[in-house]
Amino acid sequence: MNERNLKDLLYQEFARIGKSLSSPKRLEILDILSQGPKSVDALAKSTDMSVANVSQHLKTLFNSRLVKFKKEGNFVIYELADEVISDFLITFHALSEKQLIQVQQIKEEFLNEQLGLEGITLSELIPRMEKGEVLLLDVRPKEEFEEAHIPGAISIPIEELEDTLSSLQVNCDVVAYCRGPYCLMSADAVKILKANGIKAFRMEQGVKEWLQLVK
Repeated sequence: MNERNLKDLLYQEFARIGKSLSSPKRLEILDILSQGPKSVDALAKSTDMSVANVSQHLKTLFNSRLVKFKKEGNFVIYELADEVISDFLITFHALSEKQLIQVQQIKEEFLNEQLGLEGITLSELIPRMEKGEVLLLDVRPKEEFEEAHIPGAISIPIEELEDTLSSLQVNCDVVAYCRGPYCLMSADAVKILKANGIKAFRMEQGVKEWLQLVK
């Protein structure tokens, strides 16, 4: 095998990964799986796709070794094949925001201007939590919180928040986070909290970004 053959074979394999990432829905599936294992039904619900369509996308991701699965009773549970994929997704998002003005515009319009929410960053959050100045709220589903969460956070899934407010002891600012920059569950949480007279902020970063920070 000469050098040309070697390069052709290598880049052919690299292209397999690239091809599997060419679908917006497959990228969304990977993002969701970066929060923890999910059943096919749960992925279908989260992505507004049929189970059949999700299964086809998962087959492509599996063939490129980006996901793996296991059976639990009657359910097939998928997860990322390696934690390095989660790190790659963060870098991929950062690259897209840097190079594509459309990504910046969409994010600004839908996550900032229209929502009109004050934000806080991870670097600002940590010292305030250490001083007991904020209550950190994880509004993702319970199973994602149990898989991994930012230390000190309490779990109240977004669909349970309004019913839980009466029992929530709040004597400080509340910071809500969810799945990361492109997830609006934390924005919805801040709206609910503010409507009930609680001073609240949205944190754009999530568990993936926190894990990168502490590595």
